[in-house]
Amino acid sequence: MDTQSTEKKVHSQYQGKIHQMQKALMARWMAELEQAAENHEPTACLLVAGSNLSMLLRCLGIHQVYPELNALQLAIRKQSLPYIQIAEERGYSTDVCSYVKADVGAFFAGNVSSLGTKLPQPTLVLSCFSGCNVYIKWFEHIAAYTGAPLYVIDVPFIRSGNDPCPEDIDYVVSQLKEVIGICEKMTGRKLDYDELRERLAYAREVERLWLEIKELTKNIPSPYDDYFDCITLMGPMVAFRGTREGVEFFQTAKKEFEERVRLKIGPLPEEKFRIVVESAPPYPYFRTFRDLFSKWGACAVGATYTTPQPPDFLHDPERPLESLAEYPIRIFTNRGLDQRYDLLRRYVTERSADALIIHSVKSCRLFSVGHGDMREYFSKNLGIPTLMLESDLEDPRYFSEAQMKNRVDAFFEVLEHKKYIAGKAQAITEA
Repeated sequence: MDTQSTEKKVHSQYQGKIHQMQKALMARWMAELEQAAENHEPTACLLVAGSNLSMLLRCLGIHQVYPELNALQLAIRKQSLPYIQIAEERGYSTDVCSYVKADVGAFFAGNVSSLGTKLPQPTLVLSCFSGCNVYIKWFEHIAAYTGAPLYVIDVPFIRSGNDPCPEDIDYVVSQLKEVIGICEKMTGRKLDYDELRERLAYAREVERLWLEIKELTKNIPSPYDDYFDCITLMGPMVAFRGTREGVEFFQTAKKEFEERVRLKIGPLPEEKFRIVVESAPPYPYFRTFRDLFSKWGACAVGATYTTPQPPDFLHDPERPLESLAEYPIRIFTNRGLDQRYDLLRRYVTERSADALIIHSVKSCRLFSVGHGDMREYFSKNLGIPTLMLESDLEDPRYFSEAQMKNRVDAFFEVLEHKKYIAGKAQAITEA
């Protein structure tokens, strides 16, 4: 078999294997939730920012429902708008987070999932406040609508440096102990700390593999797109972090990506531009948005949205509660703007990126605050070509394909011209 045929076979196997494994895992998770609803098994509403608490809940026999993931799936399947409108008819403003509105609308339409199945009513609403104050109000509303008790874990911001202070970790640990007591009373089960340590060991391995996979984008070409492809990996990361299945999925993903590095195969026929992307994508137009960049040969080699795992942290089975407390303090959304700038600058530098793309989300203040200043800082202070686009992550009414295309095309035309001029200058110098 010639080299070209081998490369095509590897590309096809990669697309099929990882995609099918991800679909199977997420379908299994949804089936478990459907069964939990039918059997009235204990469930907890949980935020992605606190998804590491799933290990704790699993040990107590509690299923996890992620309203964010369901809202995301509604949008990517182009089902979000009717539910957003239901929420607006009930008084939710047009500028309220569209994740919230899609979730609330779906609840009043029968508590439906993107697959049309019925999601279970929560036995506990567990809000892990980390980065976005909308989370608290969102989960207060879920608790009010369902009648389930609400517990809010207050997570302090990292105020200086990169490490949380011991007092902050102790503060969150004290709240986790209260949550454990609530869950034990709710389920009639005592927390098995040996099982928790085992799940944290699985989580540590998943996180180690995740971070090693993220480092592979330093290769040229990058073996995958760290924005569009990596979003697919986030589902198993959230839903199966502390499980053997999660470890097996990421072992397979890493092996496939490393093979693509060896064969110098990227997600595009030719990698012409390397970009770093800030913020979430417009999910109702996910494919369209990706195509705007892929037509120019632009591959994302770094992205803030797909950095849910703190780059400087792994769960420690020997410090179970302290480890669970430390994670939400360290995650990207719980850091200040200066640390967001540092992460973006590091991605651009370490991954030899040509440009920064900022997608400013209309209804998400957490990600969108300061985007205008961010564009000025990177383009004028650092001289990094920066494009800022605006739409929404859930609401299709704020996406204009023609306008978006014009701005992306104009940006890459200029970038292409600059690369051509730079190449000519280098050729003259070498001559």
